[in-house]
Amino acid sequence: MKRYAIYYAPEPGPFAAFGAAWLGWDAENGVLVPHPEIDATAIGLSVAELTTAPRKYGLHGTLKAPFRVQGTQADLEDGITALCAGLSPVTLEGLELADLAGFLALRPLGDLTGLNDLAARIVTGLDPHRAPLTEAEIARRKPGSLTAHQRQMLEQWGYPHVLDGFRFHITLTDSLPAETLAKTRQILRPMLEPLLPRPFVIDQICLFGEQDDGWFRLLRRYPLGHGTTP
Repeated sequence: MKRYAIYYAPEPGPFAAFGAAWLGWDAENGVLVPHPEIDATAIGLSVAELTTAPRKYGLHGTLKAPFRVQGTQADLEDGITALCAGLSPVTLEGLELADLAGFLALRPLGDLTGLNDLAARIVTGLDPHRAPLTEAEIARRKPGSLTAHQRQMLEQWGYPHVLDGFRFHITLTDSLPAETLAKTRQILRPMLEPLLPRPFVIDQICLFGEQDDGWFRLLRRYPLGHGTTP
């Protein structure tokens, strides 16, 4: 794998199946899947055109952003197993569809303290397994557009939006013009909302790997508090 990431990804079921179809990529099985049928004339774009950027990552919420590994995959897996033994599941009220600065995403409802703490412990606890950023990787983050604090986070943890800058979300579309975004939200909401988990429980984290072709696959699920599942 070129890079690895630690994500939340729903277990197989209606929510996961719809999310995979909406994006067009089933990261669990590593296959392209047909998009759901919508009235594309009402939006002006097809689902494929609405979801180009997030497709290759699969349906996920980032806990530790993609990184090159320092050492081996086996070392990283051992580190995740050890870390998860000391982490506890997090329960929130649910998920809601929201406009996040021009793209549609799911964001959690309720007290985010436990979720933010979980993400912080994953970012810091697994950082010894992250290879230092190259100059090219730093440049791709457009450091000139970041605040001084974000640049510090990028240098220290390999990603600018961590710790106090972390905002959990599950991306569903590209950045879209306001009118297109509103129409897409209107069509997507009734399809998606009946499938959203309430409560929203994160009781495992997932190791994803980026293949040479740039597509991410789910490699393994790690229950919080004990062991791993194959």
